[in-house]
Amino acid sequence: MQTDFLVIGAGVAGLSAAIEAAPAGRVLVLTKDRLRESATEYSQGGVAVALSDEDEVGLHEQDTLVAGAGLCDPEAVRRLVQAGPGRIQRLIEWGAEFDSDGGRLTFSLEGAHSVNRVLHADGDSTGREIARTLLRKAQSIPAISFRSYSSVVELLRRNGEACGAVAWDGSRRELVSVHARAVLLATGGIGRIYRETTNPNVATGDGIAMAYRAGAVISNIEMVQFHPTALFLEGAPRFLLSEAVRGEGALLRNADMQRFMSRYHPSEELAPRDVVSRAIVTELGRLRRGPVYLDLTQFPDGFVPRRFPRVYRTCLAYGVDLEAVPVPVHPAAHYAMGGVATTLEGETTLPGLYAAGEVACNGVHGANRLASNSLLEGLVFGASAGEAMRRHAGATLKKPPLPRQKAAAALPGNAIAMLRRLVWRHAGITRSGPGLRAGLERLDLLSPMFEKGLARSSRHGFECDNMYQVTRLIARCALAREESRGGHYRLDHPEPRPEFRKRSQIRRGGEVRFAEVGSPLP
Repeated sequence: MQTDFLVIGAGVAGLSAAIEAAPAGRVLVLTKDRLRESATEYSQGGVAVALSDEDEVGLHEQDTLVAGAGLCDPEAVRRLVQAGPGRIQRLIEWGAEFDSDGGRLTFSLEGAHSVNRVLHADGDSTGREIARTLLRKAQSIPAISFRSYSSVVELLRRNGEACGAVAWDGSRRELVSVHARAVLLATGGIGRIYRETTNPNVATGDGIAMAYRAGAVISNIEMVQFHPTALFLEGAPRFLLSEAVRGEGALLRNADMQRFMSRYHPSEELAPRDVVSRAIVTELGRLRRGPVYLDLTQFPDGFVPRRFPRVYRTCLAYGVDLEAVPVPVHPAAHYAMGGVATTLEGETTLPGLYAAGEVACNGVHGANRLASNSLLEGLVFGASAGEAMRRHAGATLKKPPLPRQKAAAALPGNAIAMLRRLVWRHAGITRSGPGLRAGLERLDLLSPMFEKGLARSSRHGFECDNMYQVTRLIARCALAREESRGGHYRLDHPEPRPEFRKRSQIRRGGEVRFAEVGSPLP
């Protein structure tokens, strides 16, 4: 297979990039599952954008910088907030239907925002509406084609440049080469490496692992955001209970049904996500029993089903009527602030390779993402990457041969469960030097099961290898960062340290190093 531009992933970032790259050539979008299966599809919280009369771009910029705990690249943040309104207006022109009242867009308040600036669609289905709009637009462009159930497992390189990828064709059960003039990673997050996560099954860190193996720099990968309020019922998925629920006034209560957030932050339930997550874990430890509850029973009758229809229906399906009783919640891995290091145009340190969305680290989120900035980031920086890819339109199409390896033995049935328990325990919400070192020692013992490369013969096998690779990267970078900042909290170093107000960087064969925020990529 060959194309001009290869886009790996069909979430908000991948589709935005495909649309912008299409004027310069053919675009092939690959997904490893069904076309609509991405984190974008499940995003409830909304999209933050300074469009209301009461808001200003400067306020959005300030809130983002504060949430980022000193690690945001100011130029990246400025581009996000300045370009954001135009990108949302374009979505509306393409048919996106955001919630409104009397023809005026309605905006809600979420944690760490200073004003109401979060747009929603159908209450809590914002990501689904944005994905629908982008997909319809992309499918209307003849230059863009799609191929589902094709897991990209390795990047192709020639003379130090990315020139395509190797994909596992699930229906034919064989490896296929895809040659391209430029490649974009839009593979999403890493949440499935954790025992508790809100992420879909496809979020196994594939793009980060592939980029690392190909020699690209990975940055701030230790910065993992845990969403404080995931549904916590036996037999139920860790369904996200949107940040907007607390923004509307939902209360957190401990096992004694007492509010507790005032002990941990003056903003109480609207504190930054990392603060709320640690507060819940601390409260569980303080009382030595749980669970913690999210209480919506104080709202007027009919408000919750109307404002949060998807959340209400899901909880009701598992036996919880949010209008009648509080719902048990627990923090779960939700978003990766770090990833493949990129410029503001999506360029990585590997020529010909671009990255956008959650897989990328351009500095916009710093150490802790501001609520509802992720969809906007995918729109803004996905489009920037697509525009930048156009410059490869006239490049020679390189066609390296497909590497061949013998098949590897199948993974033991409990290998992934062991891995996920390990990373949750040693590199989860709270961390420590001894715990991280113990985790790395355990990972060394597990290494014979993983890292089999193209010898695998199933999507599951490739995903497992990628999860193992990303787990090691998180543990190594978390051990090197001897401080607490944003989504990274060290029990043995509980305060931020000025010497670590830098971004971590690691590449294959090298040690963890720290670089000034905003400095050029190595």
